[in-house]
This record gives sequence, C-alpha cells and structure tokens, in this order.
Amino acid sequence: MSYDITKEFIKDSSSHVVNINCALKAIKSSMIADFIHVENKGIVITTNIISLGFDLQEIEKYVKNSLSSNADKVLLARLSQFKSYLKIVGIPFISKRTNSCISLDEIEDILKNNYLFNNVILTSKPHIIKVSPKSNIAIIWIDIWDTQTRSNAKKIINCQFNISSYIATVHGTNMNPGVPQCKNCWKWGHTAGVCHIQGAKCVRCNGPHLSEHHCHFAWCCKANDKINPPRLETKKSELCSHLFKCLNCKGKYQANSNDCSFWKHCFNKEWHTKEYAKIWDN
Repeated sequence: MSYDITKEFIKDSSSHVVNINCALKAIKSSMIADFIHVENKGIVITTNIISLGFDLQEIEKYVKNSLSSNADKVLLARLSQFKSYLKIVGIPFISKRTNSCISLDEIEDILKNNYLFNNVILTSKPHIIKVSPKSNIAIIWIDIWDTQTRSNAKKIINCQFNISSYIATVHGTNMNPGVPQCKNCWKWGHTAGVCHIQGAKCVRCNGPHLSEHHCHFAWCCKANDKINPPRLETKKSELCSHLFKCLNCKGKYQANSNDCSFWKHCFNKEWHTKEYAKIWDN
C-alpha cells in the first residue's frame, strides 16, 4: 500500500476503529480493535485477541470498502509475524567439496534443497559455529519468520535429514547467543530493553528519530537552496541516497550492515567460536 493511501486512511482512525468493532460485533466475534497505526507504510490494527481467520477477513473487507477507489491496491490482510530461533546440529564444519570451513552459500543451498524448509523464510543470514574448538561438527543457528503459534517451527523441530553420511537434527532454541546489537541506539553490547538513551536513534544517520522516519527528519533529505550546489528534497517514494559513516566502526555503511567490522568481530573471529562452545557445553 502506498504512503498516500495509508496516510489518507489513518486520518480518521478513531472512526475506523468504531466501525471495525461494529462489523466484528455483527458477525459475533469476540475480537475488539484497540487502535490503528502505521508501520512500514502499512496499516496495523491492534486487537485484544489473536484472529481466528474469519474476523481477519471481515477487517480486510472493511478496509477495502473504506478505500473503494484504491481497493485493488490493498494487499491481503495477515497476522503479525514473529521470529522463531532454531539450531541445526550434525553438519560437518569442514566441507568435503572445498576442504575448508563450510560457507554460508553451502548452508543456504542445503536449506533450499531440503523439503523440510520449503515454506520456511529466514529473517537473516545463518550463523555458523563449531561445537568445540577441536570438533569437526558445526552448529547452524537460523532465525525464521513464524506465526504467533510458532507453527512453522513446530513442523521442523526434532526432524532429521542427511548431509552426505552425516545426520543433521533441527532443534528449537532461544535467541542466538553472542554479542547483541541494540535496535534503539544501534551500538553493540546490550539490547533495546536495557538501553539508557531516551528516544531512539536512526540506524542510517544516528539522528534522534526512528530509522523509518529518516527521510522526514534528516537534514540530508531536506531541500537547501543556500548551498552550492543546491540540495534537492528526497521524495517520499524514494530512499535516501546519501552516505553516512557507521557509528560503530566509521565505515561507509549503516550501523547494522554485515560489512561493519564490529559485526565481523562478533561473529567471525576464532575467540567467539570458543565462547559459543562454552555456552553450548553448559
């Protein structure tokens, strides 16, 4: 859904909440819409309980009717997605094909070609570690998009499959161990839940605003006729093309980029492999 359509709908959000609740009451649903907000250019409707399917269809029907002239541009309604954390144990750390450490490309090929992962979507690149410094067996940590009931993860947890002569097993786990990156200030070593700064910082320019609001508040995206050459305003439909330095390592990329030397230090160095092994042994 485009930004203009979303903005138009959200203007009368209080009336929409009332009308949605009337529609849900008419079909005898126990769901109640609490409030409406915008997230990633989409309309998010927060409710008191998880949707059972038929009430979600009723909400989708109402939104399309409210945007009658733009109904064809409304995507299918869906429930919020959650992350499930899994680890695959039993894959050899040294690849027979390359006679070196197994690569991310090989891991992604394994997942792509195995029927267990046909309907699984990764939220990020897998992390590869060793069971112990002297072992030839790897642990592959993967994060997947899941439903509120964790149905995608439940389908593959404890399942086994062959990798050459090895048997790999999928296990459920908590969030990957290691050094966290705060999604509030974008620095390493703590999570957003314990961050001490007030407000939030932009992952791109480190400005005092949410990352998704960068083009609205960042100086680089605002027009300025007094400089030479004049700076043009970044259009709402375009992404910011300006370059900034990573606030962690001062590299020419965003603070959450995999090119950041802090990220490489946390996940690719041998000392960190040993730290993972200690966690696994415990």
